[in-house]
Amino acid sequence: MLKLFFIISFSVFALLHANILQEAIDKAPEGSTLKLSAGTYKGNIKINKPLTIIGIEEGVIIEGEQNGTVITAKGSFISLKNLKIIGSGDRHDKLDAAISMTDGKQCEISNCIIDDCLFGIDVQMISNSIISNNRISSKELDLGLRGDGIRLWYSNDNRVKNNFLTKSRDFVIWYSHGNEIAENHGEYCRYSLHFMYAGKNIVKDNYYQFNSVGIFFMYSQDTIATGNVVKSSLGATGMGIGLKDVSNFTLKENTVIYCAQGIYIDRSPFEPDTHNWLIGNKILYNSEAIHFHSLSENNIIKDNVLMGNIEDIVNDSRGSKTNENEIVGNYWDNYEGFDKNGDNIGDTSHKVYQYADQLWVYNPDVKFFYGSPVISLLNFLAKLAPFTKPLFLLEDEKPKIRIKG
Repeated sequence: MLKLFFIISFSVFALLHANILQEAIDKAPEGSTLKLSAGTYKGNIKINKPLTIIGIEEGVIIEGEQNGTVITAKGSFISLKNLKIIGSGDRHDKLDAAISMTDGKQCEISNCIIDDCLFGIDVQMISNSIISNNRISSKELDLGLRGDGIRLWYSNDNRVKNNFLTKSRDFVIWYSHGNEIAENHGEYCRYSLHFMYAGKNIVKDNYYQFNSVGIFFMYSQDTIATGNVVKSSLGATGMGIGLKDVSNFTLKENTVIYCAQGIYIDRSPFEPDTHNWLIGNKILYNSEAIHFHSLSENNIIKDNVLMGNIEDIVNDSRGSKTNENEIVGNYWDNYEGFDKNGDNIGDTSHKVYQYADQLWVYNPDVKFFYGSPVISLLNFLAKLAPFTKPLFLLEDEKPKIRIKG
């Protein structure tokens, strides 16, 4: 395809009184590249043909004037690079965004700065495309009123890499399959990464901190999450990684640290005769390391490190069947057995019980005192001389004695 190049450079005064950029887009042949020099360009532009818009120097700003979506693109082979996009509208019903891209393939959004836009990048029915190296923040609104930083709907086989989201709402992957979500960062958002009805995605080497929830998977299957770090999820119910009604998932070599709930498991695996694998994760210094809710059996929990958590296992419903998961070869820092033959496997199994005095499991109001000396004393007395027979939760028959590596 023949590519034509246009360099656009106008005075700020002229650009504020006419949409010169839209005129250039309309006149450019398919496959053209518009190279923008520094300046402020009027937004609310529309692209409906193969086209590249690239800033050739710093200070290329596209301004939405607080109205609608700044850039609306429809079709394939559309690229937006090295732009600063600001000032979308604030209407949720219209999904006012910095960039809205629909109905295409082999598109790219990279090296853009998005600020003061309700939604950041809204992608619908886009495939085989790249979203990379963008910095995104929403408007200065309460958390629930912000728009999503990145939003993929019915979009498959894309690569979303090395984006930085701060003070937006969610990073959403819904009804979207086969995507690679890698090396992204998120801070001070609600869901730093939220999947729903999404399968066969790869989630790796992302870093999320100070969000309400780290990574949450819902109604999905066949996904691998590896090498991610989730740190300091905020609030009394701040969650590291959540699994709800998901099947055939692999969580491997992730680190979850300083959260209220490390890993949350709710009716997972969901499909009959399937498993989830939690292997080689580090679950460190959380209030609860692994929290089971509702029926959750047939998970394979192996070679994980559970250290420094107030509670290793919490089961908030009697029917979750935590003892019917395969749990083996994990390191538990409160294991009280020995390793006489030095094979790094405990001579006795590690059993976890739930005692009647653990009132906070069923009464959220008691969580105010979680970790206090009073609760610690009650917990100690319950283990020393339980008033009733404790509830058996699970057993690791081959607990590790030392952490290797």
